[in-house]
Order: sequence, then C-alpha cells, then structure tokens
Amino acid sequence: MTTMANAYAAPSATEPLAPIQIERREVGPHDVLIDIKFAGICHSDIHTVRGDWGPQSYPLAPGHEIAGIVAEVGSEVTKHKVGDRVGVGCMVNSCGKCEQCLEGLEQFCVEGMVGTYGAIDRDGTVTQGGYTTNVVVTEDFVLSIPDSLELDVAAPLLCAGITTYSPLQHWGAGPGKKVAVIGLGGLGHMAVKIANAMGADVTVLSQSLKKKEDGLKLGASDYRATSDESTFKDLHKKFDLIINTVSASIDISAFLQLLRIDGTLVNVGAPAEPLPVNAFALIGGRRSFAGSQIGGIQETQDMLDFCGEHGLGSEIEVISADQINEAYERVLKSDVRYRFVIDTATMA
Repeated sequence: MTTMANAYAAPSATEPLAPIQIERREVGPHDVLIDIKFAGICHSDIHTVRGDWGPQSYPLAPGHEIAGIVAEVGSEVTKHKVGDRVGVGCMVNSCGKCEQCLEGLEQFCVEGMVGTYGAIDRDGTVTQGGYTTNVVVTEDFVLSIPDSLELDVAAPLLCAGITTYSPLQHWGAGPGKKVAVIGLGGLGHMAVKIANAMGADVTVLSQSLKKKEDGLKLGASDYRATSDESTFKDLHKKFDLIINTVSASIDISAFLQLLRIDGTLVNVGAPAEPLPVNAFALIGGRRSFAGSQIGGIQETQDMLDFCGEHGLGSEIEVISADQINEAYERVLKSDVRYRFVIDTATMA
C-alpha cells in the first residue's frame, strides 16, 4: 500500500515552493519507511529546482539532508528497525554491481547513482526529496544517526558533513598537517570542525574577516581575508591541503600557490562556470588540483560515527516550512550561520 506525504515542492523553475501532497511507493521487502523530522536546505537544492543544472521534472520536492525515525521496515530488512534514528543523504540507490559500487564508492556508480530528488529511480519513478513528511528508501542507503547527535544538527551532515569529511579523509588531514578551508558557509564550517577534530591545523580563507570570531570558535587557528593581498604573500607554500567550498569563480591559480610541494587543492564547491588554472601553478610545486563530491555509504556512516564521537553537529537555524522561500533568498545572500533546517512537523 502506498503512503501519502505532505511536501513543499517547486511547481516550476520560476515559481516559489508551495505545499503539495506526494505519493510514496509501497514498502518493499528491502525498504525502510522513514518519518522525516528535519531536512536541511543545501545550495544545490536551489540550483536544481531553478533549473540551473539542467531541466527538471515538476513538481519537485528537493532535500537531501534528511533525519528522522524509522516507521516501518520491509519483511527482509536486517539493518534497521522501527524506532531507529536514521538519515538519508544525497543518493538513494545505485546499480550495486559495478566495480565502484562493490568498492563502497556508490557515488561513482558506473550506471549513475540515483539522487535523492529529481532522479530516475530503478523502478522508473522520479525521486522526491526530504522537504516531505516521509520517505521510502532501500535499506542499504539508510544511515544510522548516533544517539549523541540531535536529529536537527545531524541532518546537514548527510551532505555538508560527508562532502567535507570525504576529501579530508582521502587526502590525509590529521596531526602535523596544515589545512586551509576556502569559504565559511554551510560546507566550510563543517570542514573546519572536522579537520580540527582530525588533528589538523586549520586556517580559514574568506573574502573578509566578518566571520573571523566564528571561524576561530569552530576550530580554526588562523583566519585570513583573501581580499587582502598580503594574505597570499604571508601564506605562500604553507598548506598541505586546501578545501575549496565556494560555488563561485575564484582565482584557483593564486590559491594553488599557497600549497607546499605535493600539496592538493580539492574543489567541493560546484560553480556553474569553468575554473581556469595556470599550468605553472601546478608544475612549480608538483601540486594537484582535484575534485570530490559526497562519499559512499560506508564512508558516510563513518563520518556520522566520527561526528557523534566528537560531538560535531552542524550550526543551524531551524525554520518552519512556510519560511522555505525566504530561506532560499537568504542562502543566496549568504545570510545564514550556517545551515537552514526545516522542521517537517510544520508541513502537517
């Protein structure tokens, strides 16, 4: 039997999100029905519903930072039970058979991972995301949220947390390493928290110093304004790893000069326009310019466990559903510290 969910969805690329009811599929043998309690707002939600990254199927309910409680499980589910505290991130399915999936890198599935919203699921339906009161997800893509984390601060970890944890882990952030984080927003503030908890020495690189006090409280040992030319002189060849969280065009070559020999600048922000790179900025220090997205399911669970162990929740502002469109405008103005989270009880 299918389930109905209250939702906020975009009727088109140009209209504000509005209340709607959507139908969730019947709970199959390996499915989990989740009562969503909180859903984070990610900048990519805005890009997607407004068609910035390509045409969409409407109405579309976005949201891939989902935290809730298991309400029902299929007859063959073994990983979760009714009452469990769980989360769902940016993907809800993959082929499960390709080399990447078998290695726990479902985000790089050869056939394409299935996004939590606006994607074609394995059954041919279009996925609808977390701006809803419930969701049905196959058990392999449902994560366990540690008891030490409240559900509201845990929700953004399912995107902002794993998007920053994955490159920090992969490129070896830890004791003795100097890490810089470009931008102190929804992604950047989690990058600072996680890198600091890993034992790295963290510096924030931001356009101005207006968030300096926040950055230092979050775990940075230094905070520099990129609008000040002396920053690039003072920090020349200082860092082992730089995480760029900014979804806008910046002078990548200038930031590459801040890397030590064999250092890496990893892009996790997703600007619409290309980022030109001067080859000499790479050649001059055997440097690397890399990219990273989310992590696989096991790595996402590792991230949640790590954040639970270190008490790393996101810094949030909880809003009601009727404030979503206002929140979108504030995100575009960078007027949030540092993640909006929707209380889905307000959709009832």
